[in-house]
Amino acid sequence: MTLDEYNRFCAGLPATTHVVQWGGAHVWKVGGKVFAIAGWTEGEHLAVSFKVSELAYEILREQPGCRPAPYLASRGMTWIQRVSSQSVDDAALMDYLAESHRLVACKLPKKTQRALGLEA
Repeated sequence: MTLDEYNRFCAGLPATTHVVQWGGAHVWKVGGKVFAIAGWTEGEHLAVSFKVSELAYEILREQPGCRPAPYLASRGMTWIQRVSSQSVDDAALMDYLAESHRLVACKLPKKTQRALGLEA
């Protein structure tokens, strides 16, 4: 996945905002809360971090091309960083990004969810 593809996909999710911060990372938010972060690894691959369920975290953290997201996971948050498509291809990454968006949106106050049109 390229940075442009990542940004296009995240822009297509409901009620999202985009900002470049933290040293050039492309950060996507819903209701002001981060659900995806992308930046460059030491190589040429785009590293994408996203929130996952506890079960997905336990599975993905052991998969080739994935690791606990730096900074976030060390603080007890269930965030994974995909650094290569070795075990999570682009289609699966898009599914995880959509799920990250959903997980974060569900934690927003109900009033915020209504204002953003995110009610289930």
